[in-house]
Amino acid sequence: MSEAAPNFEGLLREALAPVEPPADLAERLESTLTSITEMAADELEAWELSAMRDPRNWARPAAALVVGTGAGAALVLLRARRRAHGSAGGLDGVLETAERTVQDLGREARKLLGDR
Repeated sequence: MSEAAPNFEGLLREALAPVEPPADLAERLESTLTSITEMAADELEAWELSAMRDPRNWARPAAALVVGTGAGAALVLLRARRRAHGSAGGLDGVLETAERTVQDLGREARKLLGDR
């Protein structure tokens, strides 16, 4: 029974070892989120207003709205986080970092909304 404990601990230590994400993960995630946002916007643009009278036709535009909003918000946060990643830490820089983050979020949201 005592022989299984060190083996179990070693396996657990190996399983919980930190793993570095791939270097291009942020770029791949950003391109995927951009693609999803654009597809959702295209779906909403193709929806005819005359179809609003029948609630059975609301599923695709509603799904496009939810998915597009989620992907757009994630894209804005990803870009703002990337800019804030290089900022200085400490209590002195907290207010400055918060202000810069809010400005970045606004700028990225305007970029996304301005494209359409």
